[in-house]
Amino acid sequence: MSRVTVDVNPDVLQWAIDKKGKGDIKNKFPKIDEWLNGISKPTIHQLENFAKYVSVPFGYLLLSKPPVENAPLTHFRTLPGSNENISSELYETIMELKRRQSWMREYLIDNGYKPLTFVGSKINNKSVKIIVEDIKSTLKLPHNWAEKQPNWQAALEFLQKKVEEIGIVVIKSGIVGNNTHRKLNVSEFRGFVLVDEYVPFIFINAADSKSAQMFTIAHELAHIWLGISASFDLHNLQPAKDEIEQICDKVAAEFLVPEDSLRNSLNEIKIQSQSDIYKFLSRKFKVSEIVCARRLLDLGLITKDVFSEFYNNYQKKEKTTNQEGGNFYATLNLRLGRRFSETVIQAVKEGKLLYKEAYRLTGCYGKTFDNFMLKKYSV
Repeated sequence: MSRVTVDVNPDVLQWAIDKKGKGDIKNKFPKIDEWLNGISKPTIHQLENFAKYVSVPFGYLLLSKPPVENAPLTHFRTLPGSNENISSELYETIMELKRRQSWMREYLIDNGYKPLTFVGSKINNKSVKIIVEDIKSTLKLPHNWAEKQPNWQAALEFLQKKVEEIGIVVIKSGIVGNNTHRKLNVSEFRGFVLVDEYVPFIFINAADSKSAQMFTIAHELAHIWLGISASFDLHNLQPAKDEIEQICDKVAAEFLVPEDSLRNSLNEIKIQSQSDIYKFLSRKFKVSEIVCARRLLDLGLITKDVFSEFYNNYQKKEKTTNQEGGNFYATLNLRLGRRFSETVIQAVKEGKLLYKEAYRLTGCYGKTFDNFMLKKYSV
């Protein structure tokens, strides 16, 4: 008995493969080359499995030509000639956060919240030091705020809390939604920001090393002050080409390691080894050694080659896999953003949000959501 096959445009199949990116597709689908060359056709069952594997809706594969998915925000890439398309994982993550942001914005407006005055406040003033001082002032951070922290990991957590306190939602996740089988690729993006005058969203790719996450948060803060949404890859923390990205990079660098303090510190120490200099500066400014090396590069105190060699060696020593393990509900809180999850739960408790809508917004259903609510309000 012959099996029913499906006519599929090879261009559509190739588009789906490209969206998937790296993978073991030839082992999963031994006849993929035949499908692409028109020698044979997949069965409905094979095509359904293929759709699941590449994370593309089944109906897309039946189109006469590849669909056009415009990036929902500007995506800056460091490397010239990089693929302009974004993955389905990044696309879906951005769109999901846009939906959450839209709901939260409406909720805040309905409850009398006012626009955040710092959002877009420096669109016409791109002075790096002025932007940095205004960010620190708004966050109520003293000049030497980081030096008071025991280490850079504690400084990262402290900074995130201060950012959330002024009304910004910070999300950390290395997967699409709650699907642990769909990882976010750090080589594609380190983070992105959705600017909104009521509730800006900062997304940090948790698949990235923690040592780089501090720079990402500071970089995205600059975007909020400039009022420009974007995602970025910042390949190997190398300087960006785009003018706006260059400003955001400079703001992040000055925010974390002020030039005057850095130069004074270098004049005070007598260390011969380059690696010892990175370690000293890391202890002083409570940022990772990578961020210190990047700052020295910005100021022309080391070359790109020196920085690249150090970066590559450092990354080999540091785990860059998804760091979201541990307590499920604590991890869920990070994936949703503490401020967002608190707002959703508050709206449910006030009777202003139906449970089914809360399920949809959080991706948690039934007892999982109930337990999440209990744990949030039992502390």
